[in-house]
Amino acid sequence: MTAALFSRGKGRRAATAACAVSLGLVATLSACDKPTPLATVTVGSKTVTTEAAKDCYKKGEIVAKSEKQVAACLSKKPEQSLSVSPGEKVRVGVDPKIADSGWVVISEAQGVVNGQTNKTYRSLDSDTLFEQRNPQTGQTTTLDSVTLVVVETGEGNGIKGAWPIKLTRDA
Repeated sequence: MTAALFSRGKGRRAATAACAVSLGLVATLSACDKPTPLATVTVGSKTVTTEAAKDCYKKGEIVAKSEKQVAACLSKKPEQSLSVSPGEKVRVGVDPKIADSGWVVISEAQGVVNGQTNKTYRSLDSDTLFEQRNPQTGQTTTLDSVTLVVVETGEGNGIKGAWPIKLTRDA
């Protein structure tokens, strides 16, 4: 009889512990901020996916209107990076929420690459992404690394989000 009571007590303690863990997990997950839409960059077989830079996304609303605010979002340090060999294609994909609003890719070397689109995917030439042209002399230099920023534009002035990713050129 003692063995039966001991087993039942052990089972109750286990069930209580399991419930406590489950409730803690539910509370933790419901308290978390909803993740931002994602931007994905693929080079060959390597892929990185990133959320918007800190303070540069607010549920599809304009987060940066002034030149200073936009520049702050565009200069955020990328958390993700990829290496790129010469001649490889860089494929950029965005969440449909970003595509519906409209988006551009901005390269620190070239500025806006290929203009605004509402498609979820864009393919870019890596050799061009690493080229920087001197506006005074017209000479082109090849950079070792470049930061691409996927920018959700929307309508009107300002931006709705910024997703920076660093590309490093393989020798």
